[in-house]
Amino acid sequence: MSTTDITQEIQTVARTHVVVLGAGYAGAMAANRLRRNPAVDVTVVNPQPFFVQRIRLHQFIARTGEPQVGFDDVLGDGLDVVVDTATRIDAGARRVHLASGTHLDYDYVIYAIGSRLHLPPIPGAAEHALSASDWAAAQQLRERVDALDAGAPVVVVGGGLTGVELAGELAERGFAVTLAGGGVVAPSVGERGHRATLRQLERLGVDVLEDARVTGVEASRVIVETGGRELVLSSAATVFATGFQAPELAADSGLTTDGIGRLQTDESLTSVDDARIVGAGDAVAVEGVTLRMSCQAAQPLGAQAAEAVLARIAGDRPIPVDQAFVAQCTSIGRHAATLQFTRRDDSPARAVVTGRLAALAKELVCRGTVWNIRREAAHPGAFGWLRGREVTAEREPVLQ
Repeated sequence: MSTTDITQEIQTVARTHVVVLGAGYAGAMAANRLRRNPAVDVTVVNPQPFFVQRIRLHQFIARTGEPQVGFDDVLGDGLDVVVDTATRIDAGARRVHLASGTHLDYDYVIYAIGSRLHLPPIPGAAEHALSASDWAAAQQLRERVDALDAGAPVVVVGGGLTGVELAGELAERGFAVTLAGGGVVAPSVGERGHRATLRQLERLGVDVLEDARVTGVEASRVIVETGGRELVLSSAATVFATGFQAPELAADSGLTTDGIGRLQTDESLTSVDDARIVGAGDAVAVEGVTLRMSCQAAQPLGAQAAEAVLARIAGDRPIPVDQAFVAQCTSIGRHAATLQFTRRDDSPARAVVTGRLAALAKELVCRGTVWNIRREAAHPGAFGWLRGREVTAEREPVLQ
């Protein structure tokens, strides 16, 4: 009887640890897409134990909608979630330091920490301004709004799309809202969209001071200049919607940033300082490409950031960012909106839809962003997006 010894070669697959900083539209999408490679271990770091639909924060403030979605509903199986905040990235040691005093070692980082309010240097603004720029700020603003009497005066500062949505939502709740536009209300839409937005705000009783520029903020009033004269506005709550900037994490970590604190990356979303740090969403400035801060831009960026990391793990070269825009949709209360269709470079096209039909479209957009992340969790690699790199290059950004 002969015996044959069979030697089986057991191959050990090297595992790669990717830390995703932020679980918003970009971070959640990136984390789910990384699961395309079963040899990748993913840790998601997020300040809240749930996903926040940022485009519903104005509804949260007015108590007309809830932005929280449980991670079990949007993140795929096998992802580790750490509820904490990154305070520093030590690129040399490949280590992320957290506010809790702990740290995470990594092979790659996806930097998707989002954005926060850009507060202009107006006297009194730092002491008295409220905002809806992030979850913590929105909670504080909702508490203030809940304490106000019906009909109380509210001043919204900033005429971009965020300011328009806040003004409409608060007016519909019954407050006397003044919108200090700072120049032009809804500057990113076309002339037809602009006129429609002003009409819809007027129907809700919003007092639009389109050219008013704020020069001072006090506890119960706002000083503005409009039409060559100074005007004092009563304000029980002063809400700033004056654009966005990135948090300081990249700068505090010694990484190259742009003028508003965004991580500077090459055309493949890779940090210009370190090939193991890849950016996505509002917190990155991509070389040669202008992308408006929005969930419309963030989700494709998250998917492409994950693809860039997966390519590097496989020993391949990441491909350049390639995405385009479709529309800008701005809710004005619960029953109206302005749906401005755009060219692929985000410039306004002629087509505009307003009123209830546009409001329905905005609701579908809000639901669709969550559906995209859920689908990617169930089927990694399923998310697709509109391409058009050549038309999003070399344009001046519009902050809203």
